[in-house]
Amino acid sequence: MKILGIETSCDETGVCIIEASEGNVAVLGNQLYSQVKLHEQYGGVFPMMAKREHAKNLVPLLEACLKEANLWTAFPALDKAGWHSDDGAVGRIKEILSREVELFNDLVKLLEKIEKPEIDAIAVTNGPGLEPALWVGVVFAKALNAVWNIPIIPTNHMEGHIVVSALSPSLDKEGLGAVEYKIKETKYPALALLISGGHTQLVLIKDNLQYEIIGNTCDDAVGEAFDKVARMLGLPYPGGPQVSKYADIWKAKNSSIQTFKFPRPMINSKDFNFSFSGLKTSVLYTVKKIENLTEEIKQEICFEFQNAVVDVLITKTKTAIMEYGVQTLIAGGGVIANKNIREALKKLADELNIEFHLPEISTSTDNALMIAMAGYMNIVAGKETTNNFKADGNLSLSLLE
Repeated sequence: MKILGIETSCDETGVCIIEASEGNVAVLGNQLYSQVKLHEQYGGVFPMMAKREHAKNLVPLLEACLKEANLWTAFPALDKAGWHSDDGAVGRIKEILSREVELFNDLVKLLEKIEKPEIDAIAVTNGPGLEPALWVGVVFAKALNAVWNIPIIPTNHMEGHIVVSALSPSLDKEGLGAVEYKIKETKYPALALLISGGHTQLVLIKDNLQYEIIGNTCDDAVGEAFDKVARMLGLPYPGGPQVSKYADIWKAKNSSIQTFKFPRPMINSKDFNFSFSGLKTSVLYTVKKIENLTEEIKQEICFEFQNAVVDVLITKTKTAIMEYGVQTLIAGGGVIANKNIREALKKLADELNIEFHLPEISTSTDNALMIAMAGYMNIVAGKETTNNFKADGNLSLSLLE
């Protein structure tokens, strides 16, 4: 089964094509465009700019992905009718893309050059995320469906982060542009720790694709806290990698000095919820008291801040594992690219002797491979394809139960 994945939930435009069957996944084509440089001036993602960039980049990325996957079949040079042999096609996609004129024009030009590719389904992120950005991906998928009649499976972004962690690299097909993976077995119940710029969640997975959110952030998500601390310290956007980098520099010095001690909010609470607002505020008050904020002081603050975050994440995760008899620990979300968090979770899984699913660094941040994977897993599980859905910035995993 060949699945086209489309991801536009935030500031990454992703298009991916996979071929999946019986526990094996081959990545036939994978294209990703990051808007990070464009949003640096705002110190965060500017939603309407993200939306415009998605609209600008979706068609070129789709074309590149189809060619990479060897699914590009051009119309014969003398075939002037091309896709226009269906008189209603132009009208259908023009209506769908009525608010995206540039995207409509680009798509028409592509459709005039190519025959319908051999793709079985389109998986597109419909939430959660920035609603204007999600909108573009959703209407793009619906336009492709209107002209190619390829069924659509709306896909939850956070579910994508969960399922991509089960991919284990097996083979590079040199020269063919395909990477092959095995889908690792998940022993249930499983627990997913999802950490990103917008989410900090503990999700209990009772069985395949059956979710219960048992812990959530009460205020700032962990990725948001990293970015805000970076801004306090005058570090460039995106802040998370910069804070981690500074923390690693201080750690490498193996210093016995501990000038700062930050709180571990809600670490001993009786639930599985998180709060990072107090930690962030503690850093802010500390920074305001320092007259000369040297690079060394920044490094030490980053080190202690990151330690506080790791302590909270590990303590909460361990408690949930013990309470629910978890057999597989899953980590996902953009912040899971943080080396120290990855190492701490691996150590926890080894200590408790349970399975651990951790995505590759390249698939930790937003990408279309995870969306194609989630689409495939849902189709195999019997979820129906549909055109009756919309972009939902607040879409919850709990709605998938």
